[in-house]
Formats: sequence, C-alpha cells, structure tokens
Amino acid sequence: MRVETRTLEFETRGNTQVLDITRRVAEAIRSAHLTRGIVSLFVPGSTGALTTMEHEPGAVEDLQGALERLFPRGAPYRHNHTGGDDNGHSHLRASLLGPSLTVPVEEGRMRLGTWQQIVFIDMDTRPRRREIVVQFIGE
Repeated sequence: MRVETRTLEFETRGNTQVLDITRRVAEAIRSAHLTRGIVSLFVPGSTGALTTMEHEPGAVEDLQGALERLFPRGAPYRHNHTGGDDNGHSHLRASLLGPSLTVPVEEGRMRLGTWQQIVFIDMDTRPRRREIVVQFIGE
C-alpha cells in the first residue's frame, strides 16, 4: 500500500458557489496511477465544504436555497461582531456540510453513482484562491 498527497487549486467567486471537481479528481487519480484504494479530499479552511450531488442547475439552486434558509446571510451572527468580518453564515454552512470526503477507487475509477459528482462549495462572502488536499491510499 502506498500513500500519495497532491493539491488541487482553483479560484472561486464565493457566495455559495458550487463547483463540480469530479474531473479534476479523476485526472489526479489517473496521474497517480491509483488502481484500487481510496481517495480522500480535504478543504483547509473554515468556509469551504465538500459533498456529492447531481451537479445540475436545479439541484445546485436547491442546495443554495436550502443553505440560505438554514443560515441567512443577513441574520445576526456573533462572529460578524467578534471575528471582524461578515461571514458568520459562511462558517455555519461549511460546518454543516463538512470539510472532507472519501471515495473508493476500483480499477482506476471512483465508485460514484451515475448522477453523482464531487462538488466543492465556497461559502465565503468574497472570491478566494482555494485548495483541496487530495490523498491517495492504495495501490
């Protein structure tokens, strides 16, 4: 068994932007020559999250709307007064979904469902340069 770590980097717009990163993860698996094992993804930072979903416009809007209903941007958050910025809702949204995801790999391919993509959600209130730590464990 071997372990290899890489980083995916990209620019985001913020404000609950949902990015499909499935192809980038698949390319990283191919370039690492991982045939079976797991790929573990992790977002360093407290305003980004990872999950899986069908990445199509209606589902993306539904997710964004649900997060807005749960944690409205304009609501009073203590973090906005003590943290020196306006992203209290961003931290709560990211905490709900979480910073990591693990996907099994067999025969060099992720075992995702037919309509299942890996997405990164940028919850922050401004554009950011983001990174995802990708760790391959297997052979």
